[in-house]
Amino acid sequence: MILKHLSLLNYKNFEQKSFDFGSKINCIVGDNGKGKTNVLDAIYHLSFCKSYFNPISAQNIRHQEDFFVINGTYNKDEKEDKIVVSFKHGQKKIVKRNNKAYDRLSDHIGLIPAVIISPADRDLITEGSETRRKFMDGVIVQSNKTYLEQLIHYQKIVAQRNALLKYFAKNNTYNPSSIEIYNDQMVQLGKTIHVTRNEFIKRFGPILTKHYAAISSGTESVELIYQSDLNDQDFETLLNNNLQKDRIAQFSTVGVHKDDLQFIIDGYPIKKFGSQGQQKSFLIALKLAQFDFIKSIKQITPLLLLDDIFDKLDEQRVGKIIQLVDDDFFGQIFISDTHHDRTEKAVKAVQQSYQFHYL
Repeated sequence: MILKHLSLLNYKNFEQKSFDFGSKINCIVGDNGKGKTNVLDAIYHLSFCKSYFNPISAQNIRHQEDFFVINGTYNKDEKEDKIVVSFKHGQKKIVKRNNKAYDRLSDHIGLIPAVIISPADRDLITEGSETRRKFMDGVIVQSNKTYLEQLIHYQKIVAQRNALLKYFAKNNTYNPSSIEIYNDQMVQLGKTIHVTRNEFIKRFGPILTKHYAAISSGTESVELIYQSDLNDQDFETLLNNNLQKDRIAQFSTVGVHKDDLQFIIDGYPIKKFGSQGQQKSFLIALKLAQFDFIKSIKQITPLLLLDDIFDKLDEQRVGKIIQLVDDDFFGQIFISDTHHDRTEKAVKAVQQSYQFHYL
């Protein structure tokens, strides 16, 4: 899948802007504040129906405007696909493929796989479990639409159960049969989600280890551990044992919606014991493993978006990434940077064609 043309209308800082991209490396260069990251984010938006950096659609509209439109033209196997994402204040987001609007945005996910490597990825280490769950789920759903549907359904049930718990507390009442209805649905879906995540980690972990070794050139070992309430206890028993706690807290305190990933280096959490360089290497390896996993499952080469990697990484790590990029394993690549000379020096070192786009 190759993105040939991108046009933006009232998207973030762009009033109107168009790009014609090459099939291999595309370098987007400009001073800070010109919108380099916004271009990459627009490409991400076309794949996932949302921004990577700000999922609140209204905040992606250019100031003083009422709507935005992102238009992308893709080529795959000599066939053309036109994707349009548009949003207007007070209305639902519309995503169209070849002029036909999706009834559900979730139906679009996975059609154009993409992986972004950004300084914002540090949140995967520093933020709470929700950030890491979203990463895990985001990788799985690109190749498993059933999982996405299960996840959406499960989250709705949890929200409904939480609303019921709040109602009980507010009205000083309790109905065990009504809570049991939600428990049964949570258990059925939660167990399935837990199995899917477990299977994913078993397959994804070794890929991560391989890429970390390639990037770091170090002797340390890394590991990905899936933490879940369901690892050690039956979900139904877990809900029953924590019912009183849930009633006091007025929300569902246990379940797969509380799952987490633990990032380990040499047996210790990387958040506490990893150096800054080790953390950066781990995050890059994590994203390259995501790329590798999606490509192997879908048999489609994802787009690779590299946001400000030259500013945020030391020369050795950038060199490792560029070496990896100089492999036919990767397809179309987008690189943002503030310095033309630095970027050109890096891409000249590879045997792939490249284009520059200036902002």
